[in-house]
Amino acid sequence: MSQNLSYDVLIVGGGHGGAQAAIALRGAGFEGSIAIVGRETEMPYERPPLSKEYLAQERAFERLYIRPAEYWREKAVDLLLGRTVISVDPQDHAVECQDGPRIGYGKLIWAAGGDPRALPLPGADLPGVHAVRDREDVDAIMAELPGVARIVVIGGGYIGLEAAAVFSKLGKQVTLLEALPRVLARVAGEELSGFYEADHRAHGVDLRVNQQIEALEGEGRVSGVRLRSGELLSADLVIVGIGIIPCVEPLIAAGAEGSNGVLVDPQCRTTLPDVFAIGDCAAHANRFADGAVIRLESVQNANDMAQTVAKTICGEETEYAATPWFWSNQYDLKLQTVGLSTGYDQAVLRGDPASRKFSVVYLKGGKVVALDCVNNARDYSHGRKLVELGIAADAEELADAGRQLKEWLAAQAA
Repeated sequence: MSQNLSYDVLIVGGGHGGAQAAIALRGAGFEGSIAIVGRETEMPYERPPLSKEYLAQERAFERLYIRPAEYWREKAVDLLLGRTVISVDPQDHAVECQDGPRIGYGKLIWAAGGDPRALPLPGADLPGVHAVRDREDVDAIMAELPGVARIVVIGGGYIGLEAAAVFSKLGKQVTLLEALPRVLARVAGEELSGFYEADHRAHGVDLRVNQQIEALEGEGRVSGVRLRSGELLSADLVIVGIGIIPCVEPLIAAGAEGSNGVLVDPQCRTTLPDVFAIGDCAAHANRFADGAVIRLESVQNANDMAQTVAKTICGEETEYAATPWFWSNQYDLKLQTVGLSTGYDQAVLRGDPASRKFSVVYLKGGKVVALDCVNNARDYSHGRKLVELGIAADAEELADAGRQLKEWLAAQAA
């Protein structure tokens, strides 16, 4: 391959955001040259199933590809795989790769996502300690599973809970440790946290909150997790799911504004000329967070930002203003979340959690700002509009699960 590569649009990151940016550009009629630079050697693939169907060996990896190889060839999108971008030269419009040539660009779309946050503790680098971020991570876990009986999962967010559910279904002895007083504490209210804690325990998971870890122990391989209380939990395998660190160092070093992520404007532009950023690593002012600058770690956010950038590059300047939504599958539970519950002042329970079909509606100043819907697609569908319109609703009336949420939409229209 030429050592003087240059593209009209260069995309750094081969995940959902990077793939969708290329797809959206071609869909919008962009005829210039496009390349995706990715650290992995795999074509762009779906990542959410890694901690669910793929880990459970219910879905073959080939079914995770976002597009087949033929698509990228037909659309003239070059896949420069197995390359890590280590620096950006905004004046010369070029990037340097650790293991490849210097690559020029007209526009740069940074979609590098983030790396798993490591435990800052002794023993965190022992064999048998894993994150769940890419195919290599999960393949390594699956290769070890046949000889594993006891698994400790560290972190009570979605990744940790999903992994615990899979391991429990596979018949493993699972302990889940969360440092905060409840699981999902940063993203959901007490009702939802309590429900998932109880459900995991009912499935045999030894779920513990308010847990502080002293070290991971083992000779040549992890064999236990030492708690600050002094208790030693035996472990043949440890999964660490305590968040990500956004991969933005080359942009920040090049002068882009940002800290926890790289700052972008409503068109997803960074402060560097002709450089955009999308997905998990993009810090942006979000109207659903009252304008606060946040990062959203979700597939849909990456896709929506990719659409915004593609339209802007193609001359249809638009603003990112998508409604945040998320999902999680655990056991027979499908959780759908819309909006951002941060800062809510009321949480209204609709339905009986014992029925395994219910919703939690979050209010702020009397207006609906978010919903968590468990096995309740109808509430999710109708509630999405309530969030987007900022509908005011009475808490007592919302609690009546016999009333459909679309009644409030009808009232608004009237």
